[in-house]
Amino acid sequence: MLRTISARLFILSCLLLLSTSNLYAVDQAPVLENQKDKESYSIGYQVGMSIKNDGVEVDFKKLIQGLQEAMEGKKPLVTHKEMKKLIVDLKKRARDHNLKKYQELTVKNAEESEKFLAENGKKEGVKTTDSGLQYKILKEGDGILPKLEDVVSVHYRGTFIDGTEFDSSYLKDAPTTVQTDGVIKGWTEALQMMKVGSKWKLFVPPPLAYGRGGNEKVPPNKVLVFEIELLSIEKDEEITK
Repeated sequence: MLRTISARLFILSCLLLLSTSNLYAVDQAPVLENQKDKESYSIGYQVGMSIKNDGVEVDFKKLIQGLQEAMEGKKPLVTHKEMKKLIVDLKKRARDHNLKKYQELTVKNAEESEKFLAENGKKEGVKTTDSGLQYKILKEGDGILPKLEDVVSVHYRGTFIDGTEFDSSYLKDAPTTVQTDGVIKGWTEALQMMKVGSKWKLFVPPPLAYGRGGNEKVPPNKVLVFEIELLSIEKDEEITK
């Protein structure tokens, strides 16, 4: 969740040293004349956003002063012991800040998900299973039903409830092959009810998806919406990850 603050500060310091003397002229837009300028600006912007998200306040002038004086071999204005304590305290504040943000997001998303599922379950064509999985049949196939041990070929598109897409086999222009019991619980349950040739829309509650933990693409406690086409059962095929 939290990267090393000292590394960020070091990168930012180096970037600032390469900046022009007009760094603090707020009325002057940055001039990006070449590839190096654009890369430097992009790194600086991303590092700045990361520091902001960690809730760390940085005095750029003092940061540059410390870097310059260290490189010039000057005696530091604070002892090394005090520096170490300051950095440790800074990291702790950043961790606490991120933990608080994560906890708030977890609660907010849980409330949002609960409200969405309650309203969505009342819509025409939407069915809800005992586990809480919601689905809508877009096309009913006439093939056989997959079993837990079966490997299936599917096309899918995954979005959040606001329509933001986070994953899609269509973008890769190729179906995905998975084992029925090797995916999230919501998929495993749905696939066993889908005949080959079917296309369903799933509304997967957090406990049947990635729950409180989320992952690199999915925030905690998010309902996931999938359109899934069950193309075939390929029992003898290897699983494509």
